Amino acid sequence: MAILGMVALVASILGLVFWQNSGTPGHSPALANFGVPFKLATTKGGELDSQTLKGKPYGIFFGFAHCPEVCPTTLFEMSAALKELGDDAKDFRLLFITIDPERDTLPVIKDYLANFDPRIEGLVPTLEQLPIIAKGFHIYYKKEPTSDGSYTMDHTATLLLMNRKGEFARTISFEEGRATRVAKLKLLLADQ
Repeated sequence: MAILGMVALVASILGLVFWQNSGTPGHSPALANFGVPFKLATTKGGELDSQTLKGKPYGIFFGFAHCPEVCPTTLFEMSAALKELGDDAKDFRLLFITIDPERDTLPVIKDYLANFDPRIEGLVPTLEQLPIIAKGFHIYYKKEPTSDGSYTMDHTATLLLMNRKGEFARTISFEEGRATRVAKLKLLLADQ
């Protein structure tokens, strides 16, 4: 019986993700509690209060500076998409929230993000803030030891798109096609 319950839960989550990714307009009550307010140290100086983000669409991506593939690829692809959108995306912000605050200090993240579009802003939570924010945005992360005695981070590779009201709108998946990525951003910018 427990297995059937788990299957039903997974099916409902997948259905919700599919619905959100399809771009279908509407509102899902299941998303009403998605996200969590935050105040995080930012690479732009000071703290960013999530309440100040309302009024303009934005994206959130959880990653880390030592990431070998997913993070730099995602940030590169988003930089290209924002460049392609030009002035239509001039007010769009992409928040890169580190899941590795032990190594990713503000200077490290600022230096890392200098390789990408300037609309990408780095946020560094404390070790106490990180689990609360990750849980609020349904983000998985885990420290994984490496053979050289160091570690890497396993994490969700999905970019979250938030509308002008600060509500979850849809996702962009890792290595999603350029045309789909740009189309989803256009929908977000058009408030759809």
